[in-house]
Amino acid sequence: QVQVEDCGGGCVQVGGSLRLSCSAYGSSFDDYLVAWFRQAPGKHRELISCISRTDGETYVADSVKGRFDISRDTANNTRYLQMNGVKPEDTAMYHCAASQERKFGSYCRYATYDYWGLGTQVTVSR
Repeated sequence: QVQVEDCGGGCVQVGGSLRLSCSAYGSSFDDYLVAWFRQAPGKHRELISCISRTDGETYVADSVKGRFDISRDTANNTRYLQMNGVKPEDTAMYHCAASQERKFGSYCRYATYDYWGLGTQVTVSR
């Protein structure tokens, strides 16, 4: 069973960049779909981006397309969310999550995510 640890948040000015990290312990991320979610106060949780196990298939939500990018570092068992051109509406708690579900293949956006990190806060200041 994988343990997920997410980190890298902080305070950043509008237009700036951050890179969030998601590390796996106890298992290889190559056996899991990995996703980044965010939730702002008073709003529903939103799937931002996800990546398949090994074939590189990714999904990026329209709200962040062209600004955020998900990537993998297989050697270090880590997945990243690169956030560029941040906006005030990107302020939220960001969570990394992993899924062993296989019925959707590489279509990670449809999976159910069972293993969650504690979250890392991102605050965008004007």
